[in-house]
Amino acid sequence: MTAEQLLTADLHDVGESRGQASGTVEIIRSSWALVEPRTEELGRHFYATLFSTAPETRDLFPVNMEVQRSRLLRALVHVVQMVDQPDELVPFLEQLGRDHRKFGVLTQHYDGVGTALISAIASYSGDAWTPEVESAWTRAYGTVAGAMHTAAQAERGPASWLGRVVGHERLGWDLATITVQTSEPIAYRAGQYVSVETPQRPRLWRYLSPANAPRPDGLLEFHVRAVNSGWVSRALVAHSRVGDTWRIGPPMGRMHVDPASDNEVLMVAGGTGMAPIKALLEDLTRRPKPPRTQVFIGGRTWEDLYDFGALRKLSYSNSWLDIIPVVEKDESASGAEHGTLADVVTRYGAWADHDVLVCGSPSMIRATVSRMLVAGTPLDRIRYDPFTMD
Repeated sequence: MTAEQLLTADLHDVGESRGQASGTVEIIRSSWALVEPRTEELGRHFYATLFSTAPETRDLFPVNMEVQRSRLLRALVHVVQMVDQPDELVPFLEQLGRDHRKFGVLTQHYDGVGTALISAIASYSGDAWTPEVESAWTRAYGTVAGAMHTAAQAERGPASWLGRVVGHERLGWDLATITVQTSEPIAYRAGQYVSVETPQRPRLWRYLSPANAPRPDGLLEFHVRAVNSGWVSRALVAHSRVGDTWRIGPPMGRMHVDPASDNEVLMVAGGTGMAPIKALLEDLTRRPKPPRTQVFIGGRTWEDLYDFGALRKLSYSNSWLDIIPVVEKDESASGAEHGTLADVVTRYGAWADHDVLVCGSPSMIRATVSRMLVAGTPLDRIRYDPFTMD
């Protein structure tokens, strides 16, 4: 059975009407809304139950569980929000299943996770936890586990790759570019991201986007900004050294420029969201007929546009490419648009006939996508990836 069939079987049982399926989705969302304010306690309960019922799973996680708990909850929220969107949810779950192979996840671990998840939600739902709610969550988790496990079992490629740090350049106190040479080229698509494990933070993985398109020599360039409470990002910026060995997980994400599309392209990037944009533009330069592309690069000040010079230089040699800098606070910045990326991009119009890609922090993505939808940009024209934080 394929992951698509599993999803259909779980959310739309044979004989179940569209109305009944919608009811299941509503039950999941409304019950999640009740426990969401207590996500910290829910996360602790989940892992305590998991490690009690399946103690062998403890070795799959870092010593410090704070970051891991937040990742679990972000993933849960994402799945809950997409549970009635199988065309979006299934590819996400398949990528997640392939990615989890790097942890050494076994078939029986899915059962332990399901038990812990249902226990955690039930414990914090109180009287709202009814047989109907339990059934909806059990089926929803069956969808998640089924799609992930099916994809993981079907994957024949490596669970992870080794890479050696061959370059580390500090661009500021909180920013660095790090170049990694992998043991063999990773078959990723420009715009995708990978997870990395470093010697400074063993078993604590961080998602990073390569700033270059795939190359035969296996070189990967990463842009890393140290974020508040970012255990991994701060260690990477301050303490990565040439010669360090990284472990790199399978590529994930849906950011790409469809080669079959005839539409012009709009790219919007904030902060280190510049990295996947650079990879996408490098990939476009290899195409015989790149689409007309406009790129808005934004930051609070001009200094935040740390790689603008390289992108502007690229535009000089490619007539199909325009780069527009955007700054929020630096009114003296000559040649830049002023305001937030959401303000400036929608000031230019609805972009309804463009393929749109948005890269940056979760808050920047939310603000920009929301404003574009209000301005009239069709949702199915916008691509973005949600997991961009430490």
